[in-house]
This record gives sequence, C-alpha cells and structure tokens, in this order.
Amino acid sequence: MKEIKDIVLAARVAASEDNAMALATVVRVEGSSYRRPGARMLVTEDGQMTGAISGGCLEGDALKKALLAIHQRKNRLVSYDTNTEEGSAIGLQLGCNGIVHIFFEYIDLQRADHPIIWLESLLQQRQEVLLITQFSIDRQGEQDGTRLLVIDFTDEMPPEDKQLLELTEHIRLAKTKRQSVLASFEEAGNNKEVLIEYLTPTIRLVVAGAGNDAQPVVETAKLLGWEITVLDGRPSHATTGRFPKADRVIIGPADEVIKKIGIDPWTVFVLMTHNYRYDLTLLKELIYTPTSYIGSLGPKTKLLRMFDDLKKLGVEFTVAQQKIIYGPIGLDIGAETSDEIAIAIIAEIKAVLNGRPAGPLKFLKTKIHAVNPLIH
Repeated sequence: MKEIKDIVLAARVAASEDNAMALATVVRVEGSSYRRPGARMLVTEDGQMTGAISGGCLEGDALKKALLAIHQRKNRLVSYDTNTEEGSAIGLQLGCNGIVHIFFEYIDLQRADHPIIWLESLLQQRQEVLLITQFSIDRQGEQDGTRLLVIDFTDEMPPEDKQLLELTEHIRLAKTKRQSVLASFEEAGNNKEVLIEYLTPTIRLVVAGAGNDAQPVVETAKLLGWEITVLDGRPSHATTGRFPKADRVIIGPADEVIKKIGIDPWTVFVLMTHNYRYDLTLLKELIYTPTSYIGSLGPKTKLLRMFDDLKKLGVEFTVAQQKIIYGPIGLDIGAETSDEIAIAIIAEIKAVLNGRPAGPLKFLKTKIHAVNPLIH
C-alpha cells in the first residue's frame, strides 16, 4: 500500500505542475519475475519515476514506453519476454525467465475516472477492496484500464456496466479466496483479460509505550508506510518530539486511550510500556476488539502471569483469542539491541498478517509468491 500512497502523492505534485503522466502496472506474469501483478510505477513527462515494476531491469525501457503513452495520449500494453535472446538482455540482471505484461495508462486529468482517482479512493477505504484493470493481450484491442470495486460489489457496481456483470463470478472468487485473480474472456470476437486485484487497507500499528526502545519500532514501521499511533500515560515520554514519525501520540490512562482508537482487523498492537498494570489493562480491553495481532514485549512468564491475573478478574481467553496474542514478541533472529528487536517485531507482524511461516526462503517448498488463478 505504501507504493500506492507514494504514487498518489507524486501524481498530486505532477498535476499541480501541469506535468503529464502515465501509470505503468504489471497486469500479468508468466514464469518468474521480480514483481507480481499489481506492481505499479508512475512516470511523469519530465522523466520522474515513482514506484517500481521490476528490480530495475525493466524501468529504463518502461520509461520510454510510458513517455510514448503520454505523447500519444492512449493506453497500451507492452510484453517483455526474457526467454528470448533480445528479452534476456533486459532481464539479465535478475536472471529472469518469464514474460511480464505491463499496462501503460495515460492519466487524463479531465476525466472523472482516471486511474489516480481510483487509487485515491482505494486509500480512503478501511475495508477489503478489489481493484480491476481491464486490458487486451491483442495490442489492437481496447485497453480499457483501471476501475475500483469495493468488496460489496453488488451494491457498488453500476447496473449499466454489463462487462462487470459478466465478471461477477470471478469477482466473487477473488473475494472468497482473498487473493487476486486473472480472468480471460471473449467479447464481440475480441480476447480480453482482467486483473482483479485483492487489496487490504494500510496497516495501523499502535505502539503502547513511549520508551526509547519504542522509537526504532515506530521508525521501522514507517518505512513500510504503516499508520502509527503511540500511546502512554507519561506526558514526559509521549511527545511528538520523541516520535516525529508517529501519526498520532495519545496520552492517558490505559482504559481511556483505547477508546480514542478506531480498531479493525488491520489494526495491530505492540504492548511495550514496561508498566505491567498498563499492559494488563490494555490486554483486557483489546481482546474483545477486531484486532488480529497483539504482541507483548517481555518474557513468556510475564504473559502467563497476565493470563492468570485476568482469569482472577473473570476474563478467560478462548483458543481463538489466544492465537492472536504473541509473547515474547518478535521473530527469533537473535535480536539483542532495540533496533534489532524492532526488526524482529515488525517482521513477525508482517508474517502473521500475510499468513506466512516466517522461515528461510531457502527451505520453502512452494513458490515465493502466490500464483494468481487464471480463469478462462
């Protein structure tokens, strides 16, 4: 989501300077590729690039194609085949061995539904959404471009849009599986394809504790574009001066500050106040919220003690509730310093939210990236 944020910000600047632009999107990959469908890069008329569609090997040529789309004021699809002798020169730096289809969209600011509008709308959602990009492998075919569809698509879909109605089953599959889907179909004798991209909101990280060890946690999470709130009961510690990367700093008792936070499944918590009672109160409040991750800094004995103390208060955790509580917090990477611990914490949260085992890729028996279903 950070990449989309960066693209939207860059597009706003370009628009304010009357700088024409195009959006490059990876829409389909056959074989191996550094980036997967949904990777984006904004290119402005003066040659500035925001985002990435590869590890760097395609960007140079993609810049030329994007500038051509801007000059011609039309959408176009470009395929890079690194299996061929010519294409291998492009993908040599990464050892690529596949075909990457990149869709270039001219951003017509006079239109009310240009791609940046959809990306801006996407960022405003606190729910799962499907971002739909329709294209044609036949370069002479219509290259329709990007549309946004909220997950409750039956309410959001324009009734006159017959093309989207034909994709209802594919959209339902993406919603059910919670993953992106590539759909291929024929319309009026022309082959068309659609990338139905499944996206979730920006992660909201709430760091309970404004000690020195919380600072690198905030800074590391900010690198990923997460929205960050720091809360603590100590006015001397919880300040914007100490946490300039935080979006919000809240001061107050544990049972009050939690009421000031909107919590959804993409809001995660790290309890690191070094104040047992403060953490205990927060845990008691949080277990009944939709959060999908609560991490507790400190030894296992501390967390077990918290469970026992809450049980005495009549609070017993179900198996499902215990599954979202992680303590000691973080992945086992041998972290010692606060910076290393921050990396272990953020990596664990990322793995949990993505449903990944967090082991070395060396021993992974499946592909690194999930394969998007291709439906004909």
